[in-house]
Amino acid sequence: MDNMEIVRERYELSMERIREIREEEAVASSFADYFRKTADFLLMVGEVYRELQSGRELTMKECEERNERLYEDILPKNYGHSYGNPAWAERQLGREYGQLLSFLYGELRGEIVCAFENRLEDMAIMQETFIEVYNLFTMAAADGAALPGEGKEDGAETAYLPLAEQVKRVLYWYVSDYCDKMEEYRVREALDPSLTFAKDIIMNSDLSDLRYLYRFGEYISDGERKTAAYLNSLPEETVRLMADTYTEGFRKGFEVMRRDLSAKGTVMIRYELGFERMIRMAVQNFRAMGLEPLFCRAAVRSVNKMDGRKAGYFSAGPNRQYEYDHRYDSALYLDKAFKDRKTAVTRKAYEKYKKEAAAYAGPAVVETFGQAGFEPVNKKESPALSEKQEKLLREAAGEREKIVRKYIPGDETSFTIISFPVPEIGERYEEIFLEIIRINTLDYEEYKQMQQAIIDVLDQAACVRIKGGEGNDTDLQVVLHPLKDREKETNFENCVADVNIPVGEVFTSPVLAGTEGLLHVKNVYIGDFQFRDLRLRFKDGMVREYSCGNFSDEEEGKKLVKQVILKNHDTLPMGEFAVGTNTTAYRTAEEFGITEKLPILIAEKMGPHFAVGDTCYSWAEDSPVYNPNGKEMVARDNECSVLRKTDLSKAYFNCHTDITIPYKELGDITAVREDGTELPVIRNGRFAAAGAEKLNEPIDFVGKN
Repeated sequence: MDNMEIVRERYELSMERIREIREEEAVASSFADYFRKTADFLLMVGEVYRELQSGRELTMKECEERNERLYEDILPKNYGHSYGNPAWAERQLGREYGQLLSFLYGELRGEIVCAFENRLEDMAIMQETFIEVYNLFTMAAADGAALPGEGKEDGAETAYLPLAEQVKRVLYWYVSDYCDKMEEYRVREALDPSLTFAKDIIMNSDLSDLRYLYRFGEYISDGERKTAAYLNSLPEETVRLMADTYTEGFRKGFEVMRRDLSAKGTVMIRYELGFERMIRMAVQNFRAMGLEPLFCRAAVRSVNKMDGRKAGYFSAGPNRQYEYDHRYDSALYLDKAFKDRKTAVTRKAYEKYKKEAAAYAGPAVVETFGQAGFEPVNKKESPALSEKQEKLLREAAGEREKIVRKYIPGDETSFTIISFPVPEIGERYEEIFLEIIRINTLDYEEYKQMQQAIIDVLDQAACVRIKGGEGNDTDLQVVLHPLKDREKETNFENCVADVNIPVGEVFTSPVLAGTEGLLHVKNVYIGDFQFRDLRLRFKDGMVREYSCGNFSDEEEGKKLVKQVILKNHDTLPMGEFAVGTNTTAYRTAEEFGITEKLPILIAEKMGPHFAVGDTCYSWAEDSPVYNPNGKEMVARDNECSVLRKTDLSKAYFNCHTDITIPYKELGDITAVREDGTELPVIRNGRFAAAGAEKLNEPIDFVGKN
């Protein structure tokens, strides 16, 4: 019997047992509903799997109905009574069991994409784990005597339950035993171009027939359908311009950084479903460069997730609160032994795929924006990391990054990021979309010259002072690196439209010592989260205090800042200071009323911005970087990153989060020379550097309208 036959037999046996579970009454009545509903879900996924294997074509209505069935339990309208909701699970099953069984239910939901990708062994593994947990409850009930401290009243009866620790142990060994499989596959799908599930859909489907969206196995909402339909309505030359700008940015990144693209063979495409018409053209462009695109689905397993962040291809999803509730599911199993095991598996996987890793050129990312602001509910029932686990996660991230950089050196790769709106942005979606295309294709040469004029002023400074305008309390001093030879060196990179689209910023890595003061933004989106009245106070370049106004409870606000911005570090350095120059984007944002909905990719170009975490050059500080005028950008290190030479564990934080002060909240930016004399860069929210005056035209237009 070959391996596939063994897998199929395991799968069929587990399905047969799950059908029996559906009809049994062998567990305590308070848990019967959980096991019955979960069994129903697994049986439904099994039916979908058989349907997919049969090759039967579904009508659009059938596609929509099947997609709704698969995801309806965790949709917002049903989530209040879903076992995927830790609060509901705890209410029905008790604190310890509720968390554990809600986690298991979330893991089992990963079967959906496995069914679409024909990953039968993964389905069998998850089903066997479900059965193993179920058996603990049936054995406890059959024993007729509660294990110590575990009996409880269940109506008129006494319910006999397994120890919660027994359930936790089964789940621990599920993630630990199968970590080698899950993590190795995760590494492989990010490197191996022979995995073509998504690529085949994109390249071979009739994209005018929107049924293709349902072949990915993701939740498909009106948003994905409307995006795909709109792209289908655009002229060929418009979509071609979108794709060309995107792929040319990636190529220019190698050119600007003087890296050899011809030595590479693959590129990772990350995007949100609905953009397939553009992505198909991008695939053609990359192939013309000698790069075969990779498509890796955003992680669906807890072992592979990154605190709720998505990296790969994905849909907007059925419910952001569900994803938020499960962001720290790893708290249920994370310990040093598991961390060490996963690190070892990662190292082994990269060694196995080292040839593919050497060919990897980097990621090409399409971001979206315009979604309604997400203000999460912090639930006490959701798993939460202990301080010890937070430390383990940070250590794990650092160890993983070190492994990745060994096989994919940072100074041999590049990237590009571009952004487009989704229909949720509002009634003027189509107008906004076309305007964003215009912003993404602004004149490279013109911006290069204006930004150089700003750099020429900043390079005379020992430090820069930034002050907020009316209603903004920002008051910061940023210290710059001393320049040894101003004819050959610069402190600021002239960032035009290559890796970071659109054009519009000059940036540096500040000296931490002496960098201090308050950063304040009244309203800003960071990832999926809308922060109100965000405040970070710096001392010697490190975050010392922080808060936001999202919650009436100040401590809840601090928790959100620590999670989303500090990435669970106690503090982070200011890794970047930049002056955004894309006043055209600012005018568009104000004209359409979308300032607060713009992604950081565009928002960071609309005022000064500050990144907390690593510098823009992390893991590649020793690789020279040059501006278009030939000057070397020398501010690539700070007091943290330079520690890589003596203690690598203290050099990097493996995060970089940008925070922008929009022009309308900005007062002054002043370059201060060593002797204390001041040179204006921005005065009262308007550019004051000679040669950059044209940047004020869009600002003045906004002021008059």
